[in-house]
Amino acid sequence: MDPYQNGIIKSAGHFFMATGPQREDTAAIRVLVQHVGDTKYTDTGIWDKRAGGELDSQETTYYPGAMADRISLGGRVIPGNNTLTRLFRGQRDQDTLGVMFAGVGKALVRVVEQPMDIDGNAYGQPITWNGTLKKVTPPARDSESTNAAMIEIEITTTGRPTA
Repeated sequence: MDPYQNGIIKSAGHFFMATGPQREDTAAIRVLVQHVGDTKYTDTGIWDKRAGGELDSQETTYYPGAMADRISLGGRVIPGNNTLTRLFRGQRDQDTLGVMFAGVGKALVRVVEQPMDIDGNAYGQPITWNGTLKKVTPPARDSESTNAAMIEIEITTTGRPTA
């Protein structure tokens, strides 16, 4: 098998990012927040970091008699919350804070994560999570700090993600 012929290797020692190993930065993460009492969504733009969003289950097991191996009865699906973070940019984020603050605990949210190759080209189906805006954390402020001002939101995920 020649790896150059089947697209595994781009050049000596370099994998195609779409088919080979991935880096954490090769995705575009977009968040849409629905206005409370309306069907309109605000596209909050691209976010830098996403954590969570796992799909777990609340498994039930049963131990039969005679020391037999346990039996899995399956269980409810439990989607994990998504936490998104990005560098706070004055105009962009200040303008959407009102929509997000008003939506805490009730606004519908859609998180769309589009995989990208090493050149920034989208490929494949995005992963989409739906849920409710749980928390909005504006940047910390400190007169003695020069750290990056970050905004963070948390979404209570409902149902399974799609891909």
